Amino acid sequence: MTQTTTDQRANATLGDNLIDRFSRLLIWKKGGQRAPHKPLLVLLALGRLQHGHERLAPFSAIEKELARLLTEFGPPRRSVHPEYPFWRLQRDRVWEVSVSQDLKRRQGNSDPLKSELLKSKVRAGFPQDVFENLQLHPELVRALAWQMLRSHFPESLHSTVALSVGLDLENADRNRARDTQFRNEVISAWGHRCGFCGFDAKLDNADLGLEAAHIQWVQAGGPDTLANGISCCSIHHQALDRGAIGLSNNLKIIVSSRLHGGPSMEQYFFRFHGQAMTLPSRKSAHPAGNFVLWHRAQVFRGEPRD
Repeated sequence: MTQTTTDQRANATLGDNLIDRFSRLLIWKKGGQRAPHKPLLVLLALGRLQHGHERLAPFSAIEKELARLLTEFGPPRRSVHPEYPFWRLQRDRVWEVSVSQDLKRRQGNSDPLKSELLKSKVRAGFPQDVFENLQLHPELVRALAWQMLRSHFPESLHSTVALSVGLDLENADRNRARDTQFRNEVISAWGHRCGFCGFDAKLDNADLGLEAAHIQWVQAGGPDTLANGISCCSIHHQALDRGAIGLSNNLKIIVSSRLHGGPSMEQYFFRFHGQAMTLPSRKSAHPAGNFVLWHRAQVFRGEPRD
């Protein structure tokens, strides 16, 4: 066995071990509610590592960026708490918090007050061994980032989330088995057209720009069933996954009051607000109420337009 082969196997083992450590993050779970707080912090820290930042960062340097990410990619909430994952990720043994003094704690909770994290200039980051291995092996940074994205966000948001945390995912291994059966069955059930706008372009005999969207994300326990799928054009797929559009209980299209823009908004979004979807002829392919309710609670932003 050559030295090169030995090194390659050692690197592969190192990568598998690191990814396994992060794959076992303790994620808060209650029903189908989303809790991407720790994954977003890991992705933010990976982006900072790629840009050459120091291993340990003060909470003041993380707070605003993580709050923005939680607001943009977390479930809709009246307030966000970046201090929670900043402190709690250390329990997963992939994060180190450096504290030089006792901190005042929240009532009924072991977490310190956010004001204490700021006042005491508490710093945190990857443990030394993790940080050094990621520095030495940039491919592991990308592999770990992909693992976080695939485990916690739908595919339509991967590049958007990565861009938001400053991650370069080029040269990553993107080869993975894809569930083409779900896509084909959903698009076929919806008559090869977007369920929101009716877009139905074809190039020769192939659908162009049509995708199968999960109403309740697979990452949150949503199944690959027809009742959890909608055939969407790429624009409305991303809009659905970002919470710009959704469905009412009687399967009418709703558009978020937070969505705004230029003249194209009327063409692509506003004119569909309040319209009933043109549903598949197969009743088993109609969006199920439990998935619709999940999407409104966990993804849809703000209130529907008036």
